[in-house]
Order: sequence, then C-alpha cells, then structure tokens
Amino acid sequence: MLLVAVCFCLGLAVSAFWFRPPSKPAAPPEPTFELSNASTGLLGHLETPIAIRFYSLLDPNAPRGLHEFSGRVDQLLSAYEQRANGKILVTRYDAQTNANPNAALADGIKEFNLDTGEGCYLGLALSCKGRKEVLAQLSPEWEPALESDVTRALLRLAEADLSTRTKVSASPTDAAAIEEVKRRVPDIASVSLEDGTRTLREASLKEFAAAVSEMQVQVRETQARFEQARSNGTAADKESALKHLQEVQTAQTEKLNQIAARSQAQITAFQQLKSRAK
Repeated sequence: MLLVAVCFCLGLAVSAFWFRPPSKPAAPPEPTFELSNASTGLLGHLETPIAIRFYSLLDPNAPRGLHEFSGRVDQLLSAYEQRANGKILVTRYDAQTNANPNAALADGIKEFNLDTGEGCYLGLALSCKGRKEVLAQLSPEWEPALESDVTRALLRLAEADLSTRTKVSASPTDAAAIEEVKRRVPDIASVSLEDGTRTLREASLKEFAAAVSEMQVQVRETQARFEQARSNGTAADKESALKHLQEVQTAQTEKLNQIAARSQAQITAFQQLKSRAK
C-alpha cells in the first residue's frame, strides 16, 4: 500500500509539471534613461522602421569606465526602442553573441585601443531604406552629446520620407504655407497631386540638405574648440566648450524639426488647394 501511495503521488507531481501552463516571459525592464522632448517627439512620429546595430566588442582589459559607458549606451538605446512604438529595431553585437570584429569594421565602426590589447569596437550603425548613418566610435568624453548625435542621425535617415517626421497639420488659414505652395507650384490646377507633392518634397529636401551641411560645419568647429579646451584649457573652459556644443546641437535639431514641420504643412495646404480646384 505504501508503494502504491508513493507511485500515486509521483504521478500527480509529474502530471502537474507536464500540464502546467507555460510561464510568461519576464517583461523587459523599463529604461532608466530619460530622453529629451526633441527625441521623444521625433520617435512618436516615425512611420518607417529604422535599424540600429550596436557594436560593443571590448577588450576584457579595457578600462572599467569604458565597459560602464557601454552599459549606459545600451540603456539609451533601450529608451529609444521602448518609446518608438516598434519603429526602432536594435541589434546588439558583443562578446556574448560571438560577434566578429570584421563585421564591425565592415559596418564602418572604428577600431581603437590597439596599443593596449586586442582592440575595441564601440559604435552604432543606423540604416533605413538603403541609407546609412554611422557613429564610428563612441567615447565617454562625448557622452553628454550622445543622445543628440543619435537623434540627428535618425532625423537624417528619415529625410527620404518627410512625412515620417514631426507632423504639424496645416489649417485652411495657414497663409504662410499656402503662399509658399503657390510660389513653388504656380499652376496648381494643372499639376497632379503626385507631381505637386514631389515638387514640394524636393524643395524641402534641398533646404534640409543645406541645413545639415551647415550643421556639420558648426559641429566640427565646436568640437575643435572642445578638443582644444580639453587639451590646454582649465576645467571651466572644458565645461563651457561642452555646454556650447550641446547648445549648438540642440539648436540644429530644432531647426531640422522646423523644416520638416513646414514641409508637412505645405503638402497639407497643397492637398487642400487641389481639392478646392476640382
């Protein structure tokens, strides 16, 4: 009887294990990194998925601070992922994934710290619709500007489809948008909706490209000033140069957002004018 009782209990235990419902996967932890309003606004209006490949192939003997910085970059990317409604797709390549350094090099990531070990690869490659942006070497010294750099790269990738950026609906009384449409598309009645929209997009794209070119010049100049302050200046000089760099990047991001918003307003106004012309 004892043997029968033991077998019966064992059978119940096996049945409970076999037929128990599968456990739900643990929800990913909420990111601890808080994105700026500019970044959050851009992510909320993305319509085209953007892939980000994060390479963090670090020599085990690399400084501890570099490893900790890599972890914070990962947290930043998690914040982008969770606030982009599935439009940001991050793939991580590190020692645990057995990633090949050659893959990082092929993606445009820069190798560094060769003189102290096997070398390190820490960078981002972003791509969308055949276009690509690369942050070839991430550095702890530039950490305060990292979010701005990533957001500007995302914004540049979205320029092929201006309607995916920050959208501002143009009202029928938006005189500025209507006047700009009439200037760029003089004969609205005879131009198809597709051709007129393409004309407006191309004009905005030229404006956007000019702004990006100007932005790159300003960033290079500001970065040179920061490098000089870091090499020869005081702590106050370095702090001032870094603050100026952040201000420049914030102003430039806002300018690009304004161009995108005007473009969308003009396209909406053109659509309204076309519907009236019928």
